[in-house]
Amino acid sequence: YLKAAREHDILISEVGAWSNPISRNEETRRSAVAYCIKRLELAERIGAQCCVNIAGSRGEQWDGPDPDNFSDETFDLIVETTREIIDAVKPERTVFALEMMPWVFPDSADTYLALIKAIDRKGFGVHFDPVNIVSSPRTYYRNGEMIRDFFARLGPYIRNCHAKDILLHGKLTVHLDEVIPGRGMLDYRIFLSELNKLHPDTTLIIEHLSTNEDYQQAADYIRKTALELHIPL
Repeated sequence: YLKAAREHDILISEVGAWSNPISRNEETRRSAVAYCIKRLELAERIGAQCCVNIAGSRGEQWDGPDPDNFSDETFDLIVETTREIIDAVKPERTVFALEMMPWVFPDSADTYLALIKAIDRKGFGVHFDPVNIVSSPRTYYRNGEMIRDFFARLGPYIRNCHAKDILLHGKLTVHLDEVIPGRGMLDYRIFLSELNKLHPDTTLIIEHLSTNEDYQQAADYIRKTALELHIPL
């Protein structure tokens, strides 16, 4: 597979480690940590840009909200767990990264920077999905400012990004839906311009779509926007 990827100029962007390593269920937690270690080993072996997971959740839904997700104890648990995963592999070619979520750390540039400092491992990197942290109308309408600020503060650590879009509906209380790139309000001109300042191999992945046609539409929109900005993809 790696030989074929090299022959066709394919860059391996991420190895997913989707699981809940901060679960309250200790068996689930230990199993998830072991899985993350195994996936980070794979990412290191194949030279992927990153191995990525979310931090998890203290609730029943592995990727969902819980009252304790923003506690100091949960922050410390995320630090301890991430260190354990990285220290088991000691990656040199890749990094372990946490995709941001609206209801667990890291949920902002501030909390991502705090985790980088607390984890204190060169094998920890940044994954950026701006849609995942647009959780209020204020951020929705100013998402370009949020994106620019995130790149300014965390750009050197970013190894991979996800491409989605988001749409606010006029229904109480607040309804924000993920949509195909180009159908929402995410400022792709700023997103692509800031991404273009990083290493040219920093990757951008379109995700969560149902059909090849949807992916083609999303790719066409992103390529068109990049072309208008004279940004090579």
